[in-house]
Amino acid sequence: MKLIVGLGNPGRLYAGSRHNIGFRVIKALSRHCKIELKKDSAMLSFSGQGKAGKEILALATPLTFMNLSGGAVKRLLKKYRLGPESLLVVCDDLDLELGRVRIRGGGSSGGHRGLKSIIEELGSQGFSRLRMGIGRPRGGVEPAEYVLSAFSLKEKAEVADMVTKALDCCLSWLSAGIEPTMNKFNKRSENE
Repeated sequence: MKLIVGLGNPGRLYAGSRHNIGFRVIKALSRHCKIELKKDSAMLSFSGQGKAGKEILALATPLTFMNLSGGAVKRLLKKYRLGPESLLVVCDDLDLELGRVRIRGGGSSGGHRGLKSIIEELGSQGFSRLRMGIGRPRGGVEPAEYVLSAFSLKEKAEVADMVTKALDCCLSWLSAGIEPTMNKFNKRSENE
């Protein structure tokens, strides 16, 4: 069994924000795998489980705010009796250009407060993370303001393609593991 958690902020106010791209990926996986997500207050998340190919998969989006994601992730791992090595976290990344995805098998938070919270709660960096490129703000916009802003109309097609690529990346991680998935999805395309 594996667990994939998408990070974001709960509530309508944040629904379309750049910071909530992790939630969008989980919703896409939920539809693709026909796994219904239900509110589970004890787990501090919307979550559900089902089959994805030959694997049993649990999906979740925390009800906590981004910077407190670790509490929900810790509870989910305990519920499903999983270790960090069975976890994939999907989140936004300011340092990747819009449309890029990058998956890693572990490492630091890279300044991402949601990942920092998870690392602190688990006492481990040994979980996979899929970072979704949202690019850096331009024109003096503060990063904290930028991550809470919505994607522009011009960006929406690229974001939809990125979500599709992320869905494929998650399914590859689930069936093939981290190394083959890194080799496949972390390559730059020839036209970049």
